[in-house]
Formats: sequence, C-alpha cells, structure tokens
Amino acid sequence: MAYAKGKQAYGICDISGFRYKLKDMKRTWNGLLVGPDQWNAKHPQLEPRNHTADPEALFNPRPDKAADGGNGFIVISSPSITKNFSMLPNTIPSKFELAKLSSDVGSVSVVENDNSISETLGSQLITAYLGTITVSGNITESVSVTGQAGTSAIGSPTVSADTVYAVTVASYLGGNRYYIDGVVYPTLNLSEGETYKFDQSDGSNSGHPLRFSTTSDGSHGGGSEYTTGVTTNGTPGSSGAYTQITVAVGAPTLYYYCTNHSGMGGQANTP
Repeated sequence: MAYAKGKQAYGICDISGFRYKLKDMKRTWNGLLVGPDQWNAKHPQLEPRNHTADPEALFNPRPDKAADGGNGFIVISSPSITKNFSMLPNTIPSKFELAKLSSDVGSVSVVENDNSISETLGSQLITAYLGTITVSGNITESVSVTGQAGTSAIGSPTVSADTVYAVTVASYLGGNRYYIDGVVYPTLNLSEGETYKFDQSDGSNSGHPLRFSTTSDGSHGGGSEYTTGVTTNGTPGSSGAYTQITVAVGAPTLYYYCTNHSGMGGQANTP
C-alpha cells in the first residue's frame, strides 16, 4: 500500500499533546509517538544485568562448641564440697553454694530429712537469671537462703518445712482433751499436698493414739479410721512417737480423735 510523503502533515505527541510536524516525530522504546523534545532513550535500570549471589558459606569456620556456652553450669569452688559429693553422691553437704553462674539457673530444691543438719544456700555473682529456690522437708533447724551480687533478676526464694504440731493431753471440762500447740482441740486447716506431723512424744499422750476419720469422733461416732497418706511411728507418750499425714488432693473434711477414748479430738478442714 502506498502512503503520501506528508511533508506538510502534523501529528499529536502521545506525551505532551502538542502538535509537531509528523516527519520530525520519533517513536519511543515503548511504542509512543512523541515530539523530538519529548523523546528519551530507554534507561539502563529498566534492563538490569544479572548478578550471581554472593557465597555465604565460610571456609574453615570455627563455631562455638556446645561446652563453651551451655545453660545452668554450677561451679563448686570448695574442694571439701567436691569431696563430699564424690564420696556421698546421694547427700547434700551442710553448705551448698552456687558460685559464678553465667547463665540461666532453674529451680534448686533441697529436701532435708535429717533435722540435725542446717542447710545454707548461697548465690553469688549472678550474671543472668536465678530460678526459684525451694527448701522443703522435715527441717527444724534454721535455713539460710541468700542472693548476693545479683546483676539481673533473682527468683523468689521459698523455704517451707513440714508442719509439726505438738500434741499434749490434759483435762478440760471434766474430760481429757487433745491440746494442739497448747490450744484445746482447735479446728485445723490442712492444705492438700502438704505434710503435717502430730508429735505425740509428750508423756501426757500415753494411752491416747491420735488418728483421723471422716466421721466426727471417729470410731466412737460410728465411723472408721482414715488412712490415706497417714503414717505412724512409736508409742504415744514416748520419744519419737508421732502420727503424720500427707493430705491427698480432694481429701474430705477430717476429724482427729483418740482410738481409746471418745470426745478428745476436733475437726481438720482440708480446703
């Protein structure tokens, strides 16, 4: 098909909308017909060169070893303590120190069943977090828990011991009654999961074994002895005699009573 030369023809710029002589107009890289003053070459950034990815792996790396930075390492600085641990691995010496801890420390528990030993726990130069310290058991001596030079958060130390009630027997309103820590047949509150020892070593307990029942006055009230979590030791009125109970979860309301005589005991709630 033949076209006119168009020497005198005009065209409209696709960018500015101005009129130009058609013979002077230019085509852009994306197909627009524009005036000569509107024309630009294609920018190099519109056609970037391909670049290969930089290598990330290192030649002959030297990563940290697991032993270099683990959690919860305990350094025992005293040779005597180290010796005690090696000779008696299942016991805890009279002094237990956490020294120069450089990372997180979890819960530290000491359960002491020998009431002739006092435990001292010291925490020194803590540079991170020290977890909760719990000391529990049949502890009658003083227990010292200290945190020194802590540079970050230190958990709340908790010291708890089995509750020991001193039991005596004396006359009250014409009959014998149990006195618990000097109070005549009080109503007790025994918490689930806790252990309570009723010490019957006093001579007045002779002939008056203390036991538990779910019925008021126990066998004298038509009930039976409650034995869940209950242990006994020795003869009432003699040294070392006691009745002990670890209160079970969901335990019912209990009553402490004398197996030989009625009307001596009281109520023990288990909230």
